[in-house]
Amino acid sequence: MKPAFGTLAESFAGAPGVGEPAKDWYDKPMRWAQIGFAEDDPGNYDQQFWLDYFKRLHVEAVTLNAGGAVAYYPTQVPFHYRSKWLGNMDTFGDLMKGCRAMGIVVVARTDAHACHQDVYDAHPDWIMVDAKGNKLRHPSDKDFWLTCALGPYNFEFMTAVHQEITTKYMVDGIFTNRWAGSGMCYCENCQKNFRTFSGLDLPRTRDPQDPARKQYIIWHQQRLFELWRLWNETIQKVNPNASYIANAGGGALSELDMKTVGELAPTLFADRQGRAGLMPPWANGKNGKEYRSTMGRKAIVGIFSMGLEDKYRWKDSVQSDDEIRLWVADGIAHDLRPWFTKFDCKIIDPRWVPVIEGIYKWHAANEAYLRNERPLARVGLVFSQQTASYYGGEEARAKVEDPGLGFYQALIEARIPFEMVHDHLLDSTHVSQFRTLILPNIAALSTAQCKQLQEFVEGGGNLVATFETSLYDEWGVRRTNFGLASLFGVNYAGKVEGPMLNSYLSLNKDSSGQYHPLLKDLEDSVRIINGANQVSITPAGDGTYPLQVVPTYPDLPMEEVFPRKDAPKGEPGAVVRQVGKGRVVYLPGDIDRTFWETLSFDQARLLRNAVLWATNEPAPLTVEGKGVLDVSVWTQKSSMTAHFVNLTNPMMMKGPIREIIPITAQQVSIKIPDGRKVKQVHLLVAGIKPNYTNKEGILQLEVPSIALHEVVAVDFA
Repeated sequence: MKPAFGTLAESFAGAPGVGEPAKDWYDKPMRWAQIGFAEDDPGNYDQQFWLDYFKRLHVEAVTLNAGGAVAYYPTQVPFHYRSKWLGNMDTFGDLMKGCRAMGIVVVARTDAHACHQDVYDAHPDWIMVDAKGNKLRHPSDKDFWLTCALGPYNFEFMTAVHQEITTKYMVDGIFTNRWAGSGMCYCENCQKNFRTFSGLDLPRTRDPQDPARKQYIIWHQQRLFELWRLWNETIQKVNPNASYIANAGGGALSELDMKTVGELAPTLFADRQGRAGLMPPWANGKNGKEYRSTMGRKAIVGIFSMGLEDKYRWKDSVQSDDEIRLWVADGIAHDLRPWFTKFDCKIIDPRWVPVIEGIYKWHAANEAYLRNERPLARVGLVFSQQTASYYGGEEARAKVEDPGLGFYQALIEARIPFEMVHDHLLDSTHVSQFRTLILPNIAALSTAQCKQLQEFVEGGGNLVATFETSLYDEWGVRRTNFGLASLFGVNYAGKVEGPMLNSYLSLNKDSSGQYHPLLKDLEDSVRIINGANQVSITPAGDGTYPLQVVPTYPDLPMEEVFPRKDAPKGEPGAVVRQVGKGRVVYLPGDIDRTFWETLSFDQARLLRNAVLWATNEPAPLTVEGKGVLDVSVWTQKSSMTAHFVNLTNPMMMKGPIREIIPITAQQVSIKIPDGRKVKQVHLLVAGIKPNYTNKEGILQLEVPSIALHEVVAVDFA
């Protein structure tokens, strides 16, 4: 589809004073900044302050508001609204010129989700429509209308805007906010295009098993990827060294297929600006792992805000110093390159300025140890967008995301280094680095995916799986048996119980009178709590059953709270097996989801033990000591690093933190990669060279008290 406003390239060829665009720049910038012009910023903000600040912070790339909802340059595209304060100025171009003079990469930001009344009057079909047929005003600013992301507004108007910006300024890329829309649209264009695609009317339900809903999920993604490719081609026709970089990506609940995102994006920006509500600080590191699962070694940048992130959207607020430091540190530990974003270029509350300056200066001073090449984790935690879409539906957060969060928290508490794995990348090329894969209720798996997992185990890999993993095909249709039944050593018995009240798991000894390693540190408990939901199974092969389900019994009245002797014998609550060269642990209860809900310490131990028994090899990094630490281990060109982020805080699960609470010394063991010789060891935060031993490829040292973040850097000879 060609832009409706013609070709603008000739109009702006050789525009003066914009500097030279970067070439092959995507992996070079390590520190980013974004300042989002407010409409009244032109002529009313201090440009030199920002240029000086960028210099002090060693900023290497910036993202600057250019156009879309509001233009900050003298646009010639019809209906492209100029800031009322712009006059004859070029606010975007002037700041860009200053940045280019400092050698800073410049990416233009556009906003495609809203337009003014003149657009509504001239092109009412560009406006978003709800299921009742109402055109939608912007919920926050009634001067704007919400636009349809899948029709001519994006495909024609915003294409012309992107072409003009690239031609006039030769920007290094364009990054668009809210480009995928503000929800499901029922405008005339969406109705017509969806019917052409599917032969169906737009769905009125979110049930993924509804035929129209299933087709909509497919069409919606295809349409957005078509738009992404159109914008990218438009930009590269003008500047082959630039790209369109979508504000897209994430974990299981992300709408766009991350495998395709990873193929399209030359770099990607994780727009998770802070935490709100019941969210742990490790969520930022999780973002990095999810993006990396499909981006590989491409640069991933973590966007953070200095403000309070909350549904009430106080965009001019300032977060506590230590909360900012903690959120950014966890991102850095998992290879997110920092990007701060500031709404409105006029500084009202300046308390954040020295905080971010301190973070960036430390980052720049230690850049060689932060330019990571690969993680050394041997455990992979699988996430599945298709399970969320076709099995979870409207309950995807509870049924799909929560089990993953539960296992994530358990691995954090166990201090086990791990990465995230996308379920569309289970081939040997992508999983060979891992000794163990964890499947936290990855319910929807295709026959081909099940075969890949079978081959992984046959090749010596190990699996830990929970609840309904593989009980559904890739479209969310329940199978008659598990797709991984031969690995689990059990068959589906035809029902899923739950939510159950007052259900337990009793501990079983083996024939020698010993407890299985799955039950380490639980031996004196007799029984532990079960999950709230349980798949009914029957054994179908050789296996060990260290846990047995105690059937649910009344929890009230008090006098009736006791197990019934005449109750049927409980089914296995855990199955552990040796399958060829690999090990398999299957937990038929939703232990991981229940753990995320209850944070039961017994369930944390059970999940930890399952991974340790399955993996059955020394970890690349072990850390012993008090406290809660998020850990990671990396190699660089001539070094390796181990990161420790101190999460020990009463505000760990709900921020913002009030202060950093240091933890005591930690005993650290690091496995040195084969063929490498240690030259020296130093701590990047404490700034000291600790004593260490290096015997048989295992480096051991003590890390003194950790306040927020410490990095052990090992230089190789």
